[in-house]
Amino acid sequence: MREPLLKSINPRSLLGDRAVWPGDKEYDSRRRVWNGMHDRRPALVARCSNAEEVSAILRWARSEGLAVSVRGGGHNVAGTAVADDAVVIDLALMNSVDVDPVSMVAVAGGGALLRDLDAATTMHGLACPAGVVSHTGLGGLTLGGGYGWLARKWGLTCDHLTAAAVVLPDGAIVEASPAEHQDLFWALRGGGGNFGVVTRFTLRLRNVGPVVHQSGVYALASADEALVAYAGFAGRQELDLHTVGALKIAGNHEWIPERLRGEPALFLTAGWFGSECDGADAIAPLFRSAPPDGRLDQVLSYAALQALGDHSEPAGHRYFTKSCYLGDISGAAATALVNAGRAITSPMSSIDFEFLRGAIAEVPDAGSAFPNRGAPYIVTASAQWTNADEDATHTRWSRQTIDSLGPWQYGGAYVNYVQDAGHQSAADLYGQRRYRRLAAAKARYDPENILRHNQNIPPVTTTS
Repeated sequence: MREPLLKSINPRSLLGDRAVWPGDKEYDSRRRVWNGMHDRRPALVARCSNAEEVSAILRWARSEGLAVSVRGGGHNVAGTAVADDAVVIDLALMNSVDVDPVSMVAVAGGGALLRDLDAATTMHGLACPAGVVSHTGLGGLTLGGGYGWLARKWGLTCDHLTAAAVVLPDGAIVEASPAEHQDLFWALRGGGGNFGVVTRFTLRLRNVGPVVHQSGVYALASADEALVAYAGFAGRQELDLHTVGALKIAGNHEWIPERLRGEPALFLTAGWFGSECDGADAIAPLFRSAPPDGRLDQVLSYAALQALGDHSEPAGHRYFTKSCYLGDISGAAATALVNAGRAITSPMSSIDFEFLRGAIAEVPDAGSAFPNRGAPYIVTASAQWTNADEDATHTRWSRQTIDSLGPWQYGGAYVNYVQDAGHQSAADLYGQRRYRRLAAAKARYDPENILRHNQNIPPVTTTS
């Protein structure tokens, strides 16, 4: 039963100095998010420590007529964790992760980061498939889908959600699962943060051991041929293997030939998640058909693999991301990709791509809110820089990169990578049938659209 609207609460009396107002000493630090492009001034940052506090703050915000945003890790490129004149529910204090290694289940707080999840699970030889930067928030990643190294083998992060504790915008606390609030449970797995504040995630885990990890680097002169070889290999690779690629400026690593350092180059990387002794043979056909100019072979723990990209995406830099799904990555599409890589405008930017399908595509299309499960490839033009005066230059490159791939696009985009407000609606992302179902769930759980600072799905009372 839903609780009545409470008007008498005072956030300061409830939270003490965990209620951070404009003018407070911690205000500027608490309103910052990972992407330095976003400089927003909320009405209040409420650092909640449990679901009951979240409930009280939500009811207070409604009584004051204030919108609400939710901060888990604050890593979303669109900076939706913080909004001007809104109440930020900051879940960072709710970052505990408890693991039952026998039942292979983790229970994580709504503010947990991927590093919190990995630290708790990998000590038992377990993992939940998740993203590839360990300072990403688990909550936003899960609610939007959750691609990562293990996605082809076992599916998305949202596919491993078995239950969620959700504080609804009216303050009610409910459990969403296959047995309770099934429509909410469906919507949470890919529908983003539109429906409530998730304060607890229950996640199914998988066994994971050492990872055979191999990378090759190619001069752009041979990148077209390497991409054709990659496309031919990727569709036939075993489910234990996940291969990704990037066009970026080559660094000064020993394994990279000196002539390529500081120049745009193609990188292909493979991760093998089966028996360690079989990894080299499984990866060999990729680099045999496309011999690289330099190569790095190593065996990593899963936790080390997850943290590999952390140093390349520091908090406070300016980021702009645009993505698309592709049906093909060879031929003319490969040439377009290489040309975009050659035109990179910042030494920190990259074009990242990977072959998907596998277990991602095996989940029935109606089984969750996550769309585009059949997409063969995802491509992301990730611009990164530090000087605000260069915003237009680097955002233009990102947009132009994805626009140049128009003839080969599969349709749709990944909700967690959407930053270009106004260029792609939620209906475009989800498709009309799925969008109508999401809008109906929104009408049931957030009819006033209190949670609208996201890839918003306005409430519509229809299931047609």
